[in-house]
Amino acid sequence: MFEIIYPNKSLEKIEFENICKWKKTILYFYPKDNTPWCTKEAKDFSNLKEEFEKLWYQIVWVSKDSINSHEKFIEKQWLKIPLISDPDLILHKKFWAWGEKKNYWRVYEWTIRSTFLLDENCKIIKEYKNVKATWHAERVLKELKN
Repeated sequence: MFEIIYPNKSLEKIEFENICKWKKTILYFYPKDNTPWCTKEAKDFSNLKEEFEKLWYQIVWVSKDSINSHEKFIEKQWLKIPLISDPDLILHKKFWAWGEKKNYWRVYEWTIRSTFLLDENCKIIKEYKNVKATWHAERVLKELKN
């Protein structure tokens, strides 16, 4: 079970398989709420939400941040997308979105910025690994339209 918070502040406990039920899903793993690149990308996806919905895709974001942090992120940035809290990294590890990151001389474990297009049964249609925040939402939308 995972906790998901929606832009209207409603909170729900949900089994992963029920996230995709009846809808295709864009599942996006990101490192941290209210950081510059995550915020930019969250706003990009939020602004394009209706365009993705026209293509029958819902957008769901995942990070290890708490529901409280997610709620503040949604409120502060006016996000239109639901956020899943995965503090135990269950979804991160299931989708290989957790791994080593090297920064100069340091090596540490961190979220691998990743996007997965899922069908109505939560099966992976396509994946994007190590994505760059800039223009990513627009690229995904353009690919889905073609």
